Amino acid sequence: MTDPLPAGSTIGILGGGQLGRMLSVAASRLGLRTHVFEPGAHPPAGDVAHAVTTASYEDEAALKAFATACDVVTYEFENVPTAALDLIEALVPIRPGREALRISQDRLVEKTFLQDLGLTVAPFADITDAASLDAAVARIGTPAILKTRRFGYDGKGQARLQTAEDAPAALADMNGAPAVLEGFVEFSHEVSVIAARGPEGDVACYDPGENVHRDGILHTTTVPARLSAAQRTDAVLMAAKILNALDYVGVLGVELFVTPQGLIVNEIAPRVHNSGHWTQNGCAVDQFEQHIRAVAGWPLGDGTRYADVVMENLIGHDMDRVPDLAREASTALHLYGKAETKPGRKMGHINRIKP
Repeated sequence: MTDPLPAGSTIGILGGGQLGRMLSVAASRLGLRTHVFEPGAHPPAGDVAHAVTTASYEDEAALKAFATACDVVTYEFENVPTAALDLIEALVPIRPGREALRISQDRLVEKTFLQDLGLTVAPFADITDAASLDAAVARIGTPAILKTRRFGYDGKGQARLQTAEDAPAALADMNGAPAVLEGFVEFSHEVSVIAARGPEGDVACYDPGENVHRDGILHTTTVPARLSAAQRTDAVLMAAKILNALDYVGVLGVELFVTPQGLIVNEIAPRVHNSGHWTQNGCAVDQFEQHIRAVAGWPLGDGTRYADVVMENLIGHDMDRVPDLAREASTALHLYGKAETKPGRKMGHINRIKP
């Protein structure tokens, strides 16, 4: 039995971006404090966290001081160096656990894990050189997508092969990084399930949301998604299966392709997820509070959706629309406090409540 953290306890967050910011806000509503560890200066989460450590993930003294100041540690992004995690875990629990990070940090490992669970994924192959890529293209066919095994996000670290002749250029785009080739999946649309699991194994899932991407970045998530009752049940059961296999504690995002043959798992994210932002205005307990509840050992909250919502990311110069968006009825504005607007940079999001 896990004892729930009392009010005033401190949750450490590795990473100080917008997800860390919204986790900190959620923690404060529950009377809990957050301590953010972030290498970059003036992170978005720094505006709302109780404490911020600005240091490199290689700074052992800073990591030890951070860990000893926290009652539990979580993270807002996957690519935390292993050595830093080793040091922290020796001093304080990390939730979700290390296995979820290990799997999600490597696309090949992730695909293999999901396939071994009996879940359907796109055809894939490990790519180490030109010969392995040629063999994979011959087996999987084209179109296909070559992706770096690690560190890719929002469409980065990817190259599309329309024909076998595109292979040399795609491999060159990887800059020598280990890669995985994924076969192209014919799907009608993408959905995602935001699911949570507590320390005692209790599971709660939000309604699946339907995602639309632009230039590799999530543009909108709409709930309810276009799914049959059977597909909705399958999506939730798949997410629960992944959570239990990982002995997971916290919120997990599971992206799925909807095809005539059934649901295909695209990828998982061991953290709160962009496609779950709609929960902030569609549920009594949003994904950020749910994650805090889970890692703090509290009972999971009721994630029942009480409204239809369309979440829209505000990217780069979408910020120019903020004065007009602020006047829109039934529209909730969530800005991340980032000082500099850049093309392709997530600056905030809105949740439109549908009548």
